Amino acid sequence: MPKKPSITDKATIQNEEKDSHAALIIANRELAFQNQEKEKRAAELVIANNELAFQNQEKEQRAAELVIANNELAFQNQEKEKRAAELVIANKELVFQNQEKEKRAAELVIANKELVFQNQEKEKRAAELVIANNELVFQNKEKEKRAAELLIANKELESFAFISSHDLQEPLRKIQAFSGRILTEEYENLSSKGKYYFERTRFSALRMQTLINDLLAYSRTTATERKFENSDLNKIIREVMTALKQELQEKNATVEIDKLCDVNVIPFQFRQLLQNLIANSLKFSKAELAPHIIIKSEYIKYEALNSKKSPMKIDYYHISVADNGIGFEPEYKDKIFEIFQRLHDKQSYEGTGIGLTIVKKIVDNHNGIIKATGRLGVGSIFDIYIPAEQQ
Repeated sequence: MPKKPSITDKATIQNEEKDSHAALIIANRELAFQNQEKEKRAAELVIANNELAFQNQEKEQRAAELVIANNELAFQNQEKEKRAAELVIANKELVFQNQEKEKRAAELVIANKELVFQNQEKEKRAAELVIANNELVFQNKEKEKRAAELLIANKELESFAFISSHDLQEPLRKIQAFSGRILTEEYENLSSKGKYYFERTRFSALRMQTLINDLLAYSRTTATERKFENSDLNKIIREVMTALKQELQEKNATVEIDKLCDVNVIPFQFRQLLQNLIANSLKFSKAELAPHIIIKSEYIKYEALNSKKSPMKIDYYHISVADNGIGFEPEYKDKIFEIFQRLHDKQSYEGTGIGLTIVKKIVDNHNGIIKATGRLGVGSIFDIYIPAEQQ
């Protein structure tokens, strides 16, 4: 029978196996490290090969560019030869041009003769121009006659407006006088329907009176002679506020005036313009909000560089009147200046629809521009531009 290994032999064998196992682990790790290093070298070799391939491509490109450069050089040499050939042709052309100059000299002699003929024709034209000027003088005289006739017609129109308004106001005064008697003597005897009719009659008579006054004001802006004066805008506005004192107090209105400048205007017309604008702001104010009117003015010197932004191509004054009233829809910015045009019903807001028409006419009389800007429920702004110097 074989001898059984002792405990000591077993321990020795186990230790040897452990040592072998440890050595195997170390060897595996070493092998793994070497493999990693090989992979790194292989990757570096790939990069190096790519770099080498790139450099070879660059060399090929340089070689191709060199070929192109050589071709360009050959082309330039050919061009030089062409230029030399062209120079020969140019010399021949110069000889030809000299010959042409001689021909032109001969033609110039002919042209001079033609010029003499044209001068004769000009003298004929000059004689015709004298006749035309005489005709123009005649036409100017005719225009002066027409202007004088227009002046007479304007005076007649003014007289007609005055006479018409007087003839209209005479029966109107009688209506108002008799209405006053009915009010003081017979009003309590009227039925409720009769009182209603009577009030409507009085209201219509009042509107008729306002309409006649507005038409008279409009006719004056059309027919009155235009006399421009350098005027203090502050003074004009103080006069307007005095005229509208009662309306301003009733509405508890505030008028804010900001650095007003002197302006070259027709004083009484411009007073009417500002009075109509302020009255318009008071009329179309909000019931729950006290009117706040802001009036500004400034002198603007025209600059050609900013001509696109400028409303006028000369030095001008800019006057603005802004309020916090009921405003209007932007689509009505032009319509509000038309005569008898109303954007609101006459039961809610009194007026004839002539006030802003008069404003527009006065601005036209000043060779100016007026623009209206509004937002419904926010307010209105009226911007007026008039020349600093009137022709």
